[in-house]
Amino acid sequence: MIKPIIIDLIAGARPNFMKIAPIIHAISKLKNNKIQFRLIHTGQHYDINMSSVFFKELEIPNPDINLNAGSGSQAEQSAAIMIGYEKVLNVSKPDLCLVVGDVTSTMSCAIVARKMQVPVAHVEGGIRSGDWSMPEEINRIVTDSISNYFFTTTKNACNNLEKTGVNKKSIFFVGNTMIDTLLKNRLKFSKPKIWEKLGLKEKEYIIITLHRPANVDETENFTKIIAEIIANSRELPLIFPVHPRTLKVINISGISHPRLHLIEPLGYLEFNYLVNRSKVVITDSGGITEETTVLGIPCITLRDNTERPETVKIGTNKLIGTNPKAIKPTLDLLFSNKWKKGKIPEKWDGHTSERILNHIINIFQINQL
Repeated sequence: MIKPIIIDLIAGARPNFMKIAPIIHAISKLKNNKIQFRLIHTGQHYDINMSSVFFKELEIPNPDINLNAGSGSQAEQSAAIMIGYEKVLNVSKPDLCLVVGDVTSTMSCAIVARKMQVPVAHVEGGIRSGDWSMPEEINRIVTDSISNYFFTTTKNACNNLEKTGVNKKSIFFVGNTMIDTLLKNRLKFSKPKIWEKLGLKEKEYIIITLHRPANVDETENFTKIIAEIIANSRELPLIFPVHPRTLKVINISGISHPRLHLIEPLGYLEFNYLVNRSKVVITDSGGITEETTVLGIPCITLRDNTERPETVKIGTNKLIGTNPKAIKPTLDLLFSNKWKKGKIPEKWDGHTSERILNHIINIFQINQL
């Protein structure tokens, strides 16, 4: 009997759960117990709406191990995760450490695994924004520089890796696991309380999500951004699920308006219910630009760069920078019904996780010969 492949699946922040969930579901469908996994929750996100609720909604089992890293500075959080994961590997090592995305947990566990002679596979490898002021960009570059295998969302990501000297045989263009989750749950999106409370109607409200330092850390600029959205949104309700870091700035600035509805972070199913019926999403999140592209919802990204250029070149996303003055002409374009019609990128079809597992099985079969 062939020994099963043991994989550590690393998750710690909200986006990770959406990327890990379909991999877990795909493993459960494999015959002959070919792959077994340990779900390692680093505890990077510890608020119930940012973490725990996702386990229930996305049908993820309880973690086998929780490192309980908690909050702290970048260095403190990285150190806590690394110390915790090192202790786990000292007791028992997997055949493969699989990390997803670009958060602190991704980089930290990749470093520990490689130093302890455990191969690392990076799901979503190769994406780049070119902006070294973003912690996520550093996490991506460090993780990719030490990973053994790369599962990419686009051919552009493959090219990025090849330019840095990565062997083509280690790169696998598979698609986007986040879209696996989106398509699996699309019919299960659930109506949040705010829908009935405000009497929302399809295509007659706007979703806002902002949390990046370039937009929210400077109170004056953030206030101008919100003011421009309010002034140019044609009297539509503005629904703003507020990230904890953004809430601090809002409390300091005193931003308020009758059409601006600040709500707590929503679970995956409720948030995407709103996104799927919105007129437009205004965001600085990379993951949301992918989801809106597949859902066909116009998206305005308040960033100077993006690690997901396919959402702009192929999808429904428009990158407008962080200057508040760019908001009015962009919303004018939207309301004049001249927004582009996007297409869905190659292999964003709901079967990415299956392709990943097939590649992993083949890799270990070859290595065992």
